[in-house]
Amino acid sequence: MEPMGLPVQPPLEPMLAKAATAVPAEAGVWSYEPKWDGFRALVFRDDDDVVLLSRSGKDLGRYFPEVLDAVRDELAPRCVLDGEIVVPRETAGRTRLDWETLSQRIHPAQSRIAKLSVETPAHFIGFDALALGDRSLLSEPFRGRRAALLDAVHEKRWCHVTRTTEDPALGTQWLQQFEGAGLDGVIAKRLDGTYLPGKREMVKVKHHRDADCVAIGYRIHKSGAGIGSILLGLYREDGELQMVGGAASFTAKARLSLLADLEPLREGDDVRDGEPSRWNSAADKRWIPVRPERVCEVAYDQMEGSGGAQRFRHAVKFLRWRPDRDPAGCTFDQLEVPLTYDLSDVLES
Repeated sequence: MEPMGLPVQPPLEPMLAKAATAVPAEAGVWSYEPKWDGFRALVFRDDDDVVLLSRSGKDLGRYFPEVLDAVRDELAPRCVLDGEIVVPRETAGRTRLDWETLSQRIHPAQSRIAKLSVETPAHFIGFDALALGDRSLLSEPFRGRRAALLDAVHEKRWCHVTRTTEDPALGTQWLQQFEGAGLDGVIAKRLDGTYLPGKREMVKVKHHRDADCVAIGYRIHKSGAGIGSILLGLYREDGELQMVGGAASFTAKARLSLLADLEPLREGDDVRDGEPSRWNSAADKRWIPVRPERVCEVAYDQMEGSGGAQRFRHAVKFLRWRPDRDPAGCTFDQLEVPLTYDLSDVLES
């Protein structure tokens, strides 16, 4: 990568966050902001020269040419910002984040990238500033970096600044409120903290909920020993059983135990093909269906999609079998529906 005329040079690891179960409550110590559910991105701009890097240092500019144009039009001429690339979509009259549409933007074909950049354009949400003009901000406290961020973003349409608060009660309230806009939780940053690349110096608090699901199938672990994942279903209003995701990451002992639980429910030698993975095309997506007779309790963070296309946003955690539960009672009605907020409520006004 060619050097840029900036006081902070790419590549650079972003500062990371460690998980917590509750929003830290010390008033006057923390700044709180919504946790955006998109692609983490570091933006380096030196006039017309723009570099857009992912958390792992990969070039995101080729997938989001419209973001490169937006950076040139709406950010300070020379700056380095930390933020998130998101794709908002209007749903039921409100604008919220759409992870599935964002994921589709990572495509090998340049013609497809060009088409999607027009049809589903992305936005950049800034939440930290690492440099402005000739000044590095890495050693400055977050209070100062936040002020520089506001100076660096000249919002017109595509580049924005996230909201923040120093009120721990409001930060805790946001954890629930802004999920309706498609966000992922809350981030807390120390007001006097410097920017430490690659270090887990921030705190993240995400949503966690429980649900009862029907086991509808399983995949054998890649080692060949036991279950690799359990496929889960919920009943829709029309009585159809819809696949909503899977539970994985079992210990070696649990993989064998779970196979013993589910194998007796297998009917014949039927093996079905699953949805291909855009992230890992080599992954074996074949799965074995079972009779929908067993209910398990799982922990999940959030759902994506709407109506009859809802599913778990991430892989869920298997908690326990629930022999006391009737599979027919595993419906979408049990899921907590977050309040609906418009994306504009989460941006700096």
